[in-house]
Amino acid sequence: MSQVTDLIPHRPPFLFVDEIVSETADGLVAKRTLRADEDFYKGHYPGAPITPGVLLCEAVFQTGALFLARQAQAGQGANTGVPLMAKISDVRFRNPVYPGETIIIEVKKKESLGGFTMMSGSVKSAEKRVLTVDFTVAWTTPTGAPKA
Repeated sequence: MSQVTDLIPHRPPFLFVDEIVSETADGLVAKRTLRADEDFYKGHYPGAPITPGVLLCEAVFQTGALFLARQAQAGQGANTGVPLMAKISDVRFRNPVYPGETIIIEVKKKESLGGFTMMSGSVKSAEKRVLTVDFTVAWTTPTGAPKA
């Protein structure tokens, strides 16, 4: 997990990527195993747990942040700050994800323009397409953030 936490600021319980599987110059593949004891399953839904779609999207966005962080390490992008979501579009949910499943998360860079990186992402589970999404990320230092 340190290969993930060394790159992005997300931490449990709001970390939805376990490891990087592979990467190319224009994309990255990661995976996450959804454990039955995850807190969100207690309320979504009791007796019939299903992974919330918004958390599956978050796994894609975190994978995008990992890709951008690796780009920064290679000298091809910003190397300070945090990833901030600028736009989400064309989200399509195709199949549910249940406790115990391992998802494969893939992101691909479409283009970069003016400090923004446009990407596409997808999630699969056991070769079933779970979701697709287009999104835009800005790597920036938030202003006005409270000091810890």
